[in-house]
Amino acid sequence: MMPVIRVFWLFILGATLLAAAPRTVVFYGDSLTAGYGLDDAASEAFPALIQKRIDDAGHDWRVVNAGLSGDTTSGGLRRLDWVLRRPADIFVLELGANDGLRGLPLDLVKKNLNAIIDRVRAKNPATVVVLAGMRLPVNMGDYAREFDAIFPEIARERGLPLIPFLLEGVGGLPAMNLPDGIHPNVAGHRRVADNVWPVLAPLLQE
Repeated sequence: MMPVIRVFWLFILGATLLAAAPRTVVFYGDSLTAGYGLDDAASEAFPALIQKRIDDAGHDWRVVNAGLSGDTTSGGLRRLDWVLRRPADIFVLELGANDGLRGLPLDLVKKNLNAIIDRVRAKNPATVVVLAGMRLPVNMGDYAREFDAIFPEIARERGLPLIPFLLEGVGGLPAMNLPDGIHPNVAGHRRVADNVWPVLAPLLQE
């Protein structure tokens, strides 16, 4: 009987620990998520600011910053399996800006984003995927307009919560960016967190 009792209590202990473990939000993106150029990305990048808001709100969630500077949708697809070894209850997908700035084929961007969504859902159908919208400078003409439309289109087709434009109030504003004019500074990341929070906060309570 002892082995049976031991197995039973190990099962109860494991179930208790699993129930007590915080749920996880994974931010999966490029330099915008990684906090490129910040003195202390671990505390100043917008995923860290979201963690602080979660803590302040009393939610038991853990934020994982899976941003990689320079990443494209193709690169994101290649490294995804490694990131998915860590369970994700909410997966915020922030990729595509580097594709757009490099003028990569729009069909490829859309295909890769959909493939990432498919793979996340295949790993865990219960994972909520949130899509971060991106926009390009208007001087890129028709390419920019078609690029901008990809994100709301995918969100509509796949039934995803959408952050309409991650860099709303940041993009193109010198006061919100580093000297390169591309990457948000500390103030810019605070504004990005403001853009993310209204979409993310309701999901934390479901």
